[in-house]
Amino acid sequence: MGTSTSADGHIDRTSVLPKNECFGCGKDNPDGMQLDFVFEGDKAVCYLNLSKRYQGPPGHCHGGIIATILDEAMGKVNKLRDVVALTKSMEIDYLRPVPLGADLTIVGWEEKVNGRIHINAAEIRNATGEVLARSNGVFIAIDPAKMFKDHLPLADS
Repeated sequence: MGTSTSADGHIDRTSVLPKNECFGCGKDNPDGMQLDFVFEGDKAVCYLNLSKRYQGPPGHCHGGIIATILDEAMGKVNKLRDVVALTKSMEIDYLRPVPLGADLTIVGWEEKVNGRIHINAAEIRNATGEVLARSNGVFIAIDPAKMFKDHLPLADS
């Protein structure tokens, strides 16, 4: 698999959050998914095995959770450019039911960047590499210091 680096959080290098409470990847959110993405080259990758907690149809993942996982994978890719970009829209193809209790690989990558607009894609794959769900999304780069000013700690004076 090669070398990987952590893809923790959503904030760029110039912003600091005391905690990561994101539902998708927040290590400080006990009710969240705590997805652990790493960068492998120019891709955001997460290896996981979903528990029954995420069930929709019997033995399979809920579609909303699939959407969350894909959104998280696409959003992580923006960190490679050191930007915070929020989801404007996303499209999902649910190709096969995503099983619970099975090893899965989530992969996100960049398709195109045009100014503040980032177009990314992601897939959920089973252990044999079969694509179970895929997405593409449009993300808009923002200034986190302005957008989240009421939620970021004050800089030291």
